Amino acid sequence: MTADLVIQVFREVLMLSIKLAGPLLIISMIVGLFIAVFQAATQINEQTLTFVPKALTITVLLLLLAPNMIASLTGFLENIFTIITRISQHTTAF
Repeated sequence: MTADLVIQVFREVLMLSIKLAGPLLIISMIVGLFIAVFQAATQINEQTLTFVPKALTITVLLLLLAPNMIASLTGFLENIFTIITRISQHTTAF
């Protein structure tokens, strides 16, 4: 296993984590911003007012994006298993 392969796998892990968590974090931040503006305008400082809409938004997004997320994870795992197979065949040849 070379350093280049480790860097490639690490880069794929980072990109996959950004791809999976990015949309959820960005939408959560946008919802939080709208709620903060609403709270500032109405002077309502209730903690549950920020939590419930974010939780509902994340739940809906997870339901909508779950097939894409699972497909991305499956593709990544197939790639990892291919790399593991290649490495094991390469090391057992000696």
